[in-house]
Amino acid sequence: MFNRWSELPDEERTSDTFIEMMDLSYFKLLDTITIARSRKHIEKYYNIAEIGQFPKRLPPKNLYSGVDSKDEFPPIGDVNTLIKRLTLCVYSPLAYLLPEKRAEYSKRYDAQVGSGVFKQIDRESSLVNLMRVGILKRMESSIHSFALTVDKILRGIDHALSLADSKMLSESADVSIGDIDLDDPELEDLAVGKSVKVLLQDMDLIRWKDDLLSDRENLERILRVAREVTPDRDEKLSDLKKLIANKVKNPLNDDNQKLVIFSAFADTANYLYANLMPFLTELGLTAAVVTGSGDNKTTLKIPSALRGRVKISDLNTLLTLFSPRSKNKDKIFPDVAGEIDVLIATDCISEGQNLQDCDYLVNYDIHWNPVRIIQRFGRIDRIGSTNQVIQLVNFWPMRDLDEYINLQQRVQGRMVLLDVSATGEENVIDEGGREMKDLEYRRKQLKSLQNQVVDLEDISGGISITDMTFNDFKTDLMGYLKDHKKELAQAPAGMYAVAQIPVELQGELLPGVIFTLRQMRGAAQTREQNALFPYYLLYVTQDGEVKLSFLHAKKILDYYKKLCSGQSEVFAELAAQFNAETQDGSNMKAYSALLEAAIQNLIGKKQEMGVASLFSKGGTTMQKEYYDGIEDFELISFLVLK
Repeated sequence: MFNRWSELPDEERTSDTFIEMMDLSYFKLLDTITIARSRKHIEKYYNIAEIGQFPKRLPPKNLYSGVDSKDEFPPIGDVNTLIKRLTLCVYSPLAYLLPEKRAEYSKRYDAQVGSGVFKQIDRESSLVNLMRVGILKRMESSIHSFALTVDKILRGIDHALSLADSKMLSESADVSIGDIDLDDPELEDLAVGKSVKVLLQDMDLIRWKDDLLSDRENLERILRVAREVTPDRDEKLSDLKKLIANKVKNPLNDDNQKLVIFSAFADTANYLYANLMPFLTELGLTAAVVTGSGDNKTTLKIPSALRGRVKISDLNTLLTLFSPRSKNKDKIFPDVAGEIDVLIATDCISEGQNLQDCDYLVNYDIHWNPVRIIQRFGRIDRIGSTNQVIQLVNFWPMRDLDEYINLQQRVQGRMVLLDVSATGEENVIDEGGREMKDLEYRRKQLKSLQNQVVDLEDISGGISITDMTFNDFKTDLMGYLKDHKKELAQAPAGMYAVAQIPVELQGELLPGVIFTLRQMRGAAQTREQNALFPYYLLYVTQDGEVKLSFLHAKKILDYYKKLCSGQSEVFAELAAQFNAETQDGSNMKAYSALLEAAIQNLIGKKQEMGVASLFSKGGTTMQKEYYDGIEDFELISFLVLK
């Protein structure tokens, strides 16, 4: 279902559309296992005066650092050309099978998936494309990470060449891929690959070796140049040091010197920690690195007497020492005097962590998924922060984002899906259209992130879990029932109130009515569509348009909360206006028409008579002799919006 939704045009790919397409069971599951409250959601539907303010987001700073301060390392476009030229055949041995051996391997490794076949050779082709993108992303991250990756690939190529040379000098063994045990240790010198093994005897070793040598030549050349870019010549690292020094000299909030630096790669995070330590020590700052692997480090001195209890290898220990106020350090580690000032981390902490003591976040590399960038910033963009303002800094690989997106597309290559029917006929489906849509989506979002810090809900075509769960309302109801259970149980049906649309919702909410109905009898299939069954919420504007149907109960409840929460007094002026319009409730013709529109939307049938009886004294249910189906509903309440 998500794939169907994701293929819709941009203007149709909304949360509302997704909610209408999905089965209710999905939202029940979400409601059971998730608690989701974004900044935008809280600001819109909660009383900020009661629960505290969010810090102000300063416009993002965008840096476009080069690789080499001596400008001797080739431009990213030239490196891209080299990466694209690589065959990376060390990862695709199936492509070098002898023609007469292909059927054997297809039988051994290809898998039936539905009515088609998943071909292992296609998987290898996709892997090669992903490897190309990975090499490029590591170069964007840091020259150090790039060099490590290239070196690792070269070691794999050297091993493959060694196997190929030894096989070309030996006699072929009489074995078949269909008969061997893939876990047999004796295959180590006879085959390449890990989970998918290819016998060297079944490969065109001359062609494979030629491509291996070509890749090795290109990679060795770029590795030599990369290794010449030492930390002293690393322009991006130098720019980061300047950024930190300026932050320390000109703090945003009082004397707050805390700063968190994110990288997608552990190699880069460890490189930054190693090369920033002396610099930060000179500034009087302590640092830590967290990569999720357990190999965490810090320059903060922990007294020997406390080391048994304060375990630096533990991620939460370092986060507590970095953000002592939000993590209650005074209760957990009251004997530790110092704090961590600079935290370097991978995305192992990009979700679920409250680091609001910090007011400055740096994306040392840009994640390909824009949502991840927003999630990173959410670590310091927290309600109740003592910081007045917070700053996001992004290091971009190139100034021209369009050129960068196109470069990503070229290096990845065109992905092709082979759809093989039961008859064995191949149907080549070009996935270019879908990829172009994905690239255009990322282009839009990354561009917006250069100019402002956006919320998850503002990501075009994105879905927010806050649109789908009822946890907030369950919590509110439980709290209300503690003191008002009896009066709620005795409340009569047909109650109403008049609410004023606040300034921040004007234009989004129009004058009208929110109806609450209860189904007493009738078809039960609606239980599979309505999370609040047997109750139904519908929002109808004063011109009769059903703006939100019962399928959008969560959104209606959000509006209800914003309109009514904390309002203990009657809006006398609005009540007087409503009484004048309805002649003190004796003429409900206009509101009867709105209720009729709501019920027509609910049951799909036009009912033109007797709706006004719902508003009459003791008339909260429809009379069966007049309405076929409508008598199954009871009017519980209605909220008039002015």
